[in-house]
Amino acid sequence: MTRTETPTDRMPEIPAGSLSEAQAAAAEAFRAERGVPVFGPFVPLLRSPELMLCASRMGLYLRYGSALPLRISEFAILIVARLWNQQVEWHIHHPIALKAGVAPETAQALAEGRRPGSMSADEALAYAFSTELQHNRAVSEATYAAVVDRFGEQGAIDLTGINGYYALLAMTMNVARTALPEGASTPLPPLVP
Repeated sequence: MTRTETPTDRMPEIPAGSLSEAQAAAAEAFRAERGVPVFGPFVPLLRSPELMLCASRMGLYLRYGSALPLRISEFAILIVARLWNQQVEWHIHHPIALKAGVAPETAQALAEGRRPGSMSADEALAYAFSTELQHNRAVSEATYAAVVDRFGEQGAIDLTGINGYYALLAMTMNVARTALPEGASTPLPPLVP
């Protein structure tokens, strides 16, 4: 593959007539729970219908039921998307994060692989926690204590869950080479590990 070629989506949408009985049932359950057809990371996950449904339900909790404000959840999702070079995840969550209150310049710094200088105190906590967890595979005592002090133990676990869940989705889409929707631009320059 040359530098200018786009990798082929390894696990594109399965045509309705080719779905197994379990996949069709999972796709219908997904539509009933979310009000939309299977999309994004759930397209490759549909190859394992029960895993897809479990992942979807976890995602619904982490996005809408966690102890964290939506702005902080979405900010953490952008961090994970950036760290995993995940274009689709960024494409989906960037507008949601901006609508939830993440400043455009903060999101832009993340997109460029920089530590944002314009973060709120809560964003700075989520940034420290998420980057420590993703890079070091652990969180320092000071960062942990600050997150628990601000968001409680449930908030610390929910922030851990957001990091793990969106890393799972990013890994899934990176393995599957999930394509951006038609007409979407590539918003993230690749980061070199």
